[in-house]
Formats: sequence, structure tokens, C-alpha cells
Amino acid sequence: MDSKELKTSVGQRIVISLIAVLMLGSIVASYALIIANGGQEDSGANVEVDEALVAELEAKYTEVETKFKEKTKEDFEKFVKFKSEVKGFNEATANSGGISTRDLKVGSGRELTEGDTNYLAYYIGWCADETIFDTSLDDAKNPTGFKAVLDASMGLIEGWNLGVVGMKLDGIREVTISSELAYGDKMEICGGYNKPLKFIIMAKEKTGELAELVSELEEASMRLQYAQYGLNYDEVKGM
Repeated sequence: MDSKELKTSVGQRIVISLIAVLMLGSIVASYALIIANGGQEDSGANVEVDEALVAELEAKYTEVETKFKEKTKEDFEKFVKFKSEVKGFNEATANSGGISTRDLKVGSGRELTEGDTNYLAYYIGWCADETIFDTSLDDAKNPTGFKAVLDASMGLIEGWNLGVVGMKLDGIREVTISSELAYGDKMEICGGYNKPLKFIIMAKEKTGELAELVSELEEASMRLQYAQYGLNYDEVKGM
């Protein structure tokens, strides 16, 4: 499923791949399931994990992750102050409101316009009962930094796209999204279907060292996870 499908079908996932690592997780999990069900014997393939390579890639991932956390430390300190805004809300009210926004911190960068996907974002997404279903924070309860950055070009739900219009980069905004502009009846989330969602979003320019580190972190994580399942990253990517 590509980003066009996500943009034209209300109720799809927030992103095709929140970050490439998440997409990889489902790929390798499916691969492991096939093996567990006898697929390996049927295909005659032997999957061998190169432990030395895994160790090497673990070290590389840790190195890049450390650089990423150092680079995003200032943003994290600004963003985490607003985690206290994650509060329960009335589902019926949120579902009747379409899109509503509240700027928690006005940014100083360029203003996002309709259809603009050339930016990165840190975020917290939560349900009416305060349950955080996804976040850039490394720990939803006791965060110490960011684990990832969302690349808006990967494809977002309609409500997110509408909610960031007029937001300035480096700013922080709360966006409330009715179910029809989120997942609707196409996907279960927050314990059911047709659930409204809330997000706190900090938008960042997709340039410079941050963008480079995001790309490095994605690739380092993907290479590591492929190796842990005995897969060759370069071979699979080239398929």
C-alpha cells in the first residue's frame, strides 16, 4: 500500500511507515512466521544468523543513536514539557468537531501550507482515556529522549495533514482529529473503531544534520534487524 492510497482512504494508518524501522518489523516478523510454519523446509532455504555481523551492526546502531539523541536533546527538552497536556477527553465532542487545533508554542520557522510534506516531526498520539498509542519519545511514561522522527513525506492521515496547516516550524501544536479524518471504521485503535485521536506535534525543517541523522538511524536499525533474522539488507532492498 503506497502513500497515495493512504491519502485517499480516510481511516488508514497515520503513515505507511512511521519510520522505516517499523515497516521492517512486520517484514521480518512475517518472514519468521513463515519459517516457523515450515516455509524454510518447503523452500529449501537455510537461514543462518551471522553473530559477528549482528554485534558489529549493534555497535553501529548504538553509535548513530547516541549522535541522534545528542542532536535532538534541545528539541526534546522543549517538547517534553508539553507531555502534561496529554489528558483524557470526551469522545463524542471530539468526533463532532472535525479538526481543532491549539498552538502550545508558536514557532519561528516557515509556515506549513496545505499539502506540504517537506518536514520532520516529533509527536505524541493518544486516545480519549489518555492511553498513548504512539510517540517519538523513547518511553511514553518516563521519557529521556526521542527514539525517532516522523518523516511527513511517508504519508499521513487526513486529519494530521489538515491539522498542521498554518503551523510554523519549531512550533508545538495540539491537534484533535475526529474519527472520520483518522482511522474511521477501517482500522481498530484505542480499543475499537471510529475513535477520535489527539496529537501533540513539533514540526522541524527537513534539512541539515537532523535529516541526515534520521536517515542514518533508519538504515542502521534496518540493517541490524535484517541481520538478526539472517537476512541480507542489501539483497532484500534490491529486490
